[in-house]
Amino acid sequence: MGGIRMKSLILAAAAVVGFGTAALAQDNYPVRQVTMIVPFAAGGPTDVVARIVGDHMSKTLGQQIVVENVAGAGGTTGITRGAQAAPDGYTIMMGHMGTHGAAPALYANLKYDPAKDFAPIGLAAGTPILIVAKKDFPAPDLKGFIAYVKANEAKINMAHAGVGSVSHSTGVLLNAQLGIKPAMIAYRGTGPALNDLMANSVDYMADQIVNVAPQIAAGTIKAYAIATPERSPALPNVPTTKEAGLPDYQVSAWNAVFAPKGTPAPIVAKLSAALDKALDDENTRKRLLELGGVIPDKAGRTPAALQTLVESEVARWNPILKGMGEK
Repeated sequence: MGGIRMKSLILAAAAVVGFGTAALAQDNYPVRQVTMIVPFAAGGPTDVVARIVGDHMSKTLGQQIVVENVAGAGGTTGITRGAQAAPDGYTIMMGHMGTHGAAPALYANLKYDPAKDFAPIGLAAGTPILIVAKKDFPAPDLKGFIAYVKANEAKINMAHAGVGSVSHSTGVLLNAQLGIKPAMIAYRGTGPALNDLMANSVDYMADQIVNVAPQIAAGTIKAYAIATPERSPALPNVPTTKEAGLPDYQVSAWNAVFAPKGTPAPIVAKLSAALDKALDDENTRKRLLELGGVIPDKAGRTPAALQTLVESEVARWNPILKGMGEK
């Protein structure tokens, strides 16, 4: 009996030590750099938002947040890797409307559940959608664009960042409302897709304002409308879809930070507080607003608010996109 009792005491002591070590690790977090997975190629809107907020979060946390671009399958390749990472706070990810809203309807064998397999950290930025085209696209305005794509459906194409991406999902919604099915050209991120749009290699796309505002301002691509109720201060000369003749096309994307499921609550709280502080920083806000980003209010930044958003987005996009993804 003595031996059994001694063994139990040793095990209990080990458990206490282990618990204490884990608690200490959470208190001291982070002690090394943190990797933020961006599930698209560098240069796209999700990448831009991640680098802007990650830069300030690094200062708050006292450790560098390093962006790792893991592109493929409409962002689901990188998010799958993030979901399967150790839940220790050293791998987080920048998800968005496509990876955490549209993907379940488009990928029958999706290896994660957006609502169950993550610890939400917070919403980083809303990003209105614009209808844009190559600079040489013949239509002068949105009504002309609509007439042209309907008349030339068989010979035009639409670029997107992969099945399940924001540009794909919002593009599918646009095409459905117009009643057309043009050729869809997939890329490994919005950056490469936009490069081809600027090179006149593809015809049009639906994309987030964060990505296209500089190109619109420079005249390297053509903007027909922004899919929000009001014009954006970043692009005051671009009409809304309601003004331009397509009132039912109203859609905005979003980017948000997630950690793997099981990440300790104190670590999630530290990351959420760092994100909140970044979004209150004057310079960070300026950078996001200049690109047309919409900064969430305090209530909209919380982990609980993000969880609710993910659940509502999955429910919203499922009936719109079901059957339009992998075959």
